[in-house]
Amino acid sequence: MLSGQLVRRLFSMAGRVCLSRSSAGPGAVGPVEAVIRTKLEQALNPEVLELRNESGGHAVPPGSETHFRVAVVSSRFEGLSPLQRHRLVHAALAEELAGPVHALAIQARTPAQWRENPQLDVSPPCLGGSKKTRGIS
Repeated sequence: MLSGQLVRRLFSMAGRVCLSRSSAGPGAVGPVEAVIRTKLEQALNPEVLELRNESGGHAVPPGSETHFRVAVVSSRFEGLSPLQRHRLVHAALAEELAGPVHALAIQARTPAQWRENPQLDVSPPCLGGSKKTRGIS
């Protein structure tokens, strides 16, 4: 028979979900994506970490790792404002944001918030170019 502590630990481990949806193709995870995942896991000990490479929807070469969307669900976010949560994510990924990552969309939620809406948002399509090339003032 399993002890209560062991059962709680197993449920805790089973409750952790790490998904990756890469624009490079099914199952393909690039080095930048792997580093992002590792750093967020180490810094925030998330219950859920969903990471999507959205670079393929932008005007970048195939296989690029420049645009990401992440959902991080962590008890570390309890009692923090959305800005404070984003700052924690940015601090964990400072090197990547200063280098290869051009855009990072963040959903930073508490476990209770994730249970209410357990979905990774969808980014709007990239319009490409700049405001000048699209004729927007």
